[in-house]
Amino acid sequence: MNKLPLQTRVQILQMLCEGSSMRSISRITGVSINTVSKLLIDAGLACAAFHDKTVREVTAKAVQCDEIWSFSYAKQKNVKFAKAAPAAAGDVWTWTAIDADSKLIVTWHVGDRSADTGTSFMYDLKARLANKVQLTTDGHNAYLKAVEEVDLDADYAMLNKIFATDYAGPGRYSPPKCIDAIKNPIKGNPDPALVNTSFAERQNLTMRMSMRRFTRLTNAFSKKFENHCHALALYFVFYNFCRVHKTLGVTPAMAAGLIETPVKVTGIITMIDEANPIKARGPYKKRGPEISN
Repeated sequence: MNKLPLQTRVQILQMLCEGSSMRSISRITGVSINTVSKLLIDAGLACAAFHDKTVREVTAKAVQCDEIWSFSYAKQKNVKFAKAAPAAAGDVWTWTAIDADSKLIVTWHVGDRSADTGTSFMYDLKARLANKVQLTTDGHNAYLKAVEEVDLDADYAMLNKIFATDYAGPGRYSPPKCIDAIKNPIKGNPDPALVNTSFAERQNLTMRMSMRRFTRLTNAFSKKFENHCHALALYFVFYNFCRVHKTLGVTPAMAAGLIETPVKVTGIITMIDEANPIKARGPYKKRGPEISN
């Protein structure tokens, strides 16, 4: 099959960032599921490189961090019962750092919920910031070791939430009620008024609404860890650079001063074609699996 028309490729990428599943995209656009998968891989690789290069020297006042759960192939508790489970099967945690003012996702990292993953996440955050910030995280202990080990230049505080104990059992899907939040200064002199994780938590909801593979209680979970990473790379570039934030009236990257005008989805297509100049002129065929960064 020849290379897809530009309009079809744009439609596929937009649907991938607006909560549509890969199979529904295949049905609506009339292309094979393998073609959708290949375009996701190409877009993920191009977007990961673009984010790594562009989101640098970010000037921010307050940064909030959080981690969101998902899984690949099977939930961690079911991996031992799964047939031919790959090495990366199980729970997957996506760590994010958001600028509270511009709503820019400064960095993100995919892994487990360990202190080592948290340290790698903080090292990358440190490399992208241009100034001292106020950092707020939840009460996850991995952040304590991570911030200390990377010697992040920040006034750091933890927001420890206290939840009601009226848990209704394993069949309950809604979280317990938050009855209190304790602000704990950890490092420097954090401003209590800026100790907040609301924007990071709201971003978690946006991610679940924008990527079908994050939707809970469905069969739309990621089947391959690599594709999970590619979907995240595409989403974060789309969120930071393409989609105008409803409250800000500009994209987060514009609010952060990284760009002057929004990046169109056709711009992502250009990134893909520039990364694959020979393939862009030839037939659009399925290729072997890629490994994400």
